[in-house]
Amino acid sequence: MNINTAWEIAKNGDVSTPPDSIVLFSTSYQPTDANKKAALQYIADHKGCCTIGDTECGKQLIAHGFDVDYKNPDKELMEVWALASQRFIAAASGNIIAFVDNADPRSTFVKTELPLVLKNERLLYINGIDKYEFARRFISVD
Repeated sequence: MNINTAWEIAKNGDVSTPPDSIVLFSTSYQPTDANKKAALQYIADHKGCCTIGDTECGKQLIAHGFDVDYKNPDKELMEVWALASQRFIAAASGNIIAFVDNADPRSTFVKTELPLVLKNERLLYINGIDKYEFARRFISVD
């Protein structure tokens, strides 16, 4: 596993998605991957929806063995995925579905994705709730 390859994929891999298709989940530092399983079930039931792992960037990272162990996440791999997530959220538009029960403050969702969702004017709602209202569950929004 060459970490430089992971960084290159995260920097340049295609993260584009159609509007209203983004599904986020948080499993970092969690005892189970229940949020991921729920997200994948949602995607199976809602054609056209996708996680970052379904983008070309995510597929390449996973194919090269750069998936993150949710129970004991590797710090550098989390940073790689955070970079890919930054690009993923910046390119997104529409509404988001999020499976983030008990998201840890150290997770990519709380530290990276959620603040970027708030900054992205093309994203308005998470799980049908105003994104700022939704975010108050995890971070201070003022």
